[in-house]
Order: sequence, then structure tokens, then C-alpha cells
Amino acid sequence: MSLLETGLVAIRDHKRLAEILAVVTRFGIDDVLGRIGLSGLASSSRRDGGKAAQADAPERLRLALEELGPTFVKLGQILSTRGDLLSPEWTAELEKLQSHVAPQPWDAIRAQVEEDIGGSVEAIFASFDTQALAAGSIAQVHRAMLKDGTDVVVKVRREGLRPLVDADLRLLSHAAALAEVQWPDLARYRPREILNHLGAAMAEELDLAAEARNCETVAANLADMDFIVIPRIFRQWTGERLLVQEFIDGTAPNDGPAMAAGRHDGPLLARRGTEAFLHMALIDGIFHADPHPGNLRALSGDRVAFIDFGMVGRLGGRRREQLLSLVGAIVDGSGDRVANLLIEWSGGVGADLSRLEAACDAFVARHGAAPLRLGDAIGDFVTMAREHDLALPPDLALLFKALITADGVMRGLDPQFDAIAVAAPMVQSEMLRRYAPGAVFGRGRALAFDLAGLASDLPALIRLLALRVRQGRISASVELQGLERIGGDIRWAATRIAVAIVTAAFALGLAPRLFEYGPLVFGVPLPLWIGLGVIAAGLVWLIMPRR
Repeated sequence: MSLLETGLVAIRDHKRLAEILAVVTRFGIDDVLGRIGLSGLASSSRRDGGKAAQADAPERLRLALEELGPTFVKLGQILSTRGDLLSPEWTAELEKLQSHVAPQPWDAIRAQVEEDIGGSVEAIFASFDTQALAAGSIAQVHRAMLKDGTDVVVKVRREGLRPLVDADLRLLSHAAALAEVQWPDLARYRPREILNHLGAAMAEELDLAAEARNCETVAANLADMDFIVIPRIFRQWTGERLLVQEFIDGTAPNDGPAMAAGRHDGPLLARRGTEAFLHMALIDGIFHADPHPGNLRALSGDRVAFIDFGMVGRLGGRRREQLLSLVGAIVDGSGDRVANLLIEWSGGVGADLSRLEAACDAFVARHGAAPLRLGDAIGDFVTMAREHDLALPPDLALLFKALITADGVMRGLDPQFDAIAVAAPMVQSEMLRRYAPGAVFGRGRALAFDLAGLASDLPALIRLLALRVRQGRISASVELQGLERIGGDIRWAATRIAVAIVTAAFALGLAPRLFEYGPLVFGVPLPLWIGLGVIAAGLVWLIMPRR
């Protein structure tokens, strides 16, 4: 990270940088910098009087982030999910972050709204409330009614946000890269990875069309659950700066008197809401990332509505398999499987394995018995990661935060709620689907194709190696530390390749010939049964994790 590059960034965004430094100086960052190992910069901070003078370090950080605007509010919200990095007093304070600001006057945004809907407000809507229902630093929401009598909400993005957000992201990204160089101890926090996550989150939140797509995707994924309601999107009037969607008139789950008046069945609502959320996360791979009571509604017939898809999380297939394995490990009381997953997620650099395994054994002993308190278990898990200096990937941190929030809502509906009772059948069904013979064979076939491609490249690689040897251009750099472990890894990889080649050769070459020999068992030659068993054993061994 050169001084020239730092200077160029500072010159390009000098106005925004001055604003940020002014806020940092006004709220004071002495304690904050000390907590993250940057106390050397604290001398430049001078706190003024007022509210900041009486506030502790976490509250001062929250107040500063709120004043700095949407990018920093979103950064704080992301950090509030990182219980693996920050202690509870910091995450609890960051959870209070609010982006509520005064709404823009209707006269200031009417032209933009009419440009986006392609006509006058009176031509599209039977009625339109010019007083904002809610307002944030990115958008404000208005109630309206379409000509056919449908109640809708209209979400309008504020103007002038993109240049501000782009400048913030440039400055923060450069600061993260600079911090990793100047303070190597910060590397475990993965600041650049957090900033990449922030950039993706801001890009999606600024694009209201993306929110509409998320809403429609979740609605399609949960279409078979008739007890789940997702707002309908009106695509003809929805774009990057404007979102028109159905208004859901229901009861907030934390409104006790209204829930009682509506005669809602709390345990049933909790079970249905959890089933939908776990389906989103573990099976579909896209989930509502902010399921607090304001974004959930109880409807007639004890249906559950999810609203506001401005914040969603995504999980790839591999990550979902790992989460299924984690749930299974907790249920089975397998501490070593929990430790293996935690090391895989974090990289496990420098971890004391014996101490970590002991902690994981204690973890499953505490949470393995029913009823499982999901929020407590996840909180305990991220605390264990933080105590062992293991940082979790951002997608998992967001999911865990959402699960803790959802679990709190469900326990408000049913104090005896047992998440495992809902999760176990879903986990079992998904595991059976993933490891059904057809799925296993598909993965084995893909592996065989990969090995075939490797075999075709091997002659060229050998010729290149021989040429380099003749030219005397082979060089190597060997680090003896950890050589025994490297040797074990090489032996393991070689064994897997050998088993894969033998299994593939058996399946493609020998197995078809076995149709012609031996006595019949259920109409199939006995040697073929044995051959299929060998192939199945080889495939199962290949997909099993290393023990």
C-alpha cells in the first residue's frame, strides 16, 4: 500500500474524508481504537461536550456511525452480527443502530416518482398518502391504493446517494487494506472481506429492483407453504429507485393484546415461521436476513407473513451441507464434528486443537438435549469462536444473527418452543435427498470426469517438467515447519486419487462385463451385486470427510 495511492484516494474524496474525520473527532475514538489495537492514533481524537462526553465507547461508536450516514450504518449492522469478533457489549450497542431520518417533502420527490411510474400519481393510484409512513437514510415509504382497490406501499429511494456511498466504500476499502499492512494483528478480523460484504450489501440495498427480485424468489420457493404469505410485487411500476408492493395488514407478533384479540395460536405460528425460515436457509439458500417483529405479521388462519426483503442472505450448496452437518453434530453430541467445521470455516490458524475440541465437547453436552434453545446455542457457538480467535465467514455471521433474531420472536410466541422438533425432520429429509444413490452417483461421475481431464493433462505436464530439468530451471522453496502434516496431506490426497481411479475404472470397465457371469440373485448376477457394492463403497469413502 503506497503513500502515493493513499494520497490519490485522499485527494479524490477529500470532502467526504473531511466530514468523516470531523465526526470521528467530535465523538472521540480513544477507547474504540484501543479495543482494536490502534491506540497510537488516539492522540488525534478530541471529544467535545454534550451527549458524547457522557457516553461509553460502544455508544459513541454507534452515535458516530448514525451521523455518518447509510454506508456506516450498514457497516455497523454487519459488525453487530459478528459475535465471533466483538464482545457482547459492542454487538448489543450496534444492534441499536437506526437509520431513521426526516422524510423528504412530497414536493421534492413527486417528479422522481412520476418519472419512475411513467405517468402522474393520479393516473396510477386511486389514492396516495403524501405523508411518509416511514423514512430511513436510503428510502422512505408511502401508503397508496391502486385503481382496482389494492392497498400497496410505495418505497422511494433518496436522490444523491450513489456518489456518497461510492466515496465511503473507496475510503473504507483503502483503510481496510492499509490496516492489514500496518497492523498485522487485525488480519484475523478479515477487514477487506467485511468491506467486500458491505459493498455487496449496499449495492443491493440501493437497487429496489433487487429487493423486488428477492421477494419474488422467496415467494416462489415457499409457494407450496399455503400458511406463508409474501407480498406481491407490482413489476410494471418497480425499478431501481421505486418499489410498489402489496400492503400486508396483519398483527406484529410482539403485540400481545392484538395477538390475544385475534385469537392467534402462538405455538402454531412459531412452528410455521421456523419451518419457513429453515426452508429458506437450509434448502433454498436465500433467506430473510432481518426477521425482527416489525418484519413479521400474524394473519387470519394463523398464517405468517414475511415483509421487507431489503436485507437477504445467501448460502451456497456446500455451506448448506455444512450447516446440516452442524445441526446433526449437535443432535448426535459429536463435539469433534463441531470442531472440524469450526476449523474449516475459520481456517483455524494458530488454534489450540486440544482446547478447542474440549470446548466443542462441552458445547454439544450443553445444547444436545431437547428442547434446543437455538438462540442460546448460536450465541454460545460464536462466543466459542471468539474465545479461540476464530473468525467466521460473513455469510454465516449474517445467518446466525438472523436465526438468533427469529428464535427470540418464536420464543415470544411459544416459551417452550423446541427448534429441533421443527428442524430434525427437515434435516433428515434433506440429508436423505443429498445422499440418495442418484445424487451420490452424480457426484462420483463428476469426479470421474475431473480425473479423466487430469489424466489427459498429465503427459504435457511431465514433458514440461522434463524440459525444465534438462534446462536446469527447476527451483524449490521448502519450509520445514509443518512438513509432517504436509506429508500426511499428500498421502491422503494420493490415496483419494487412487481410490477414485480404481472405482471409476471398475464402474466403466469391469462392471458391465459382470452381467454375463455367476448365479442370479433377484434376477441379477451375483458378481454384479458384488461389483456394485465395491463401487458404492468407493464412492461413499470419497465423499466422506477426512477423519
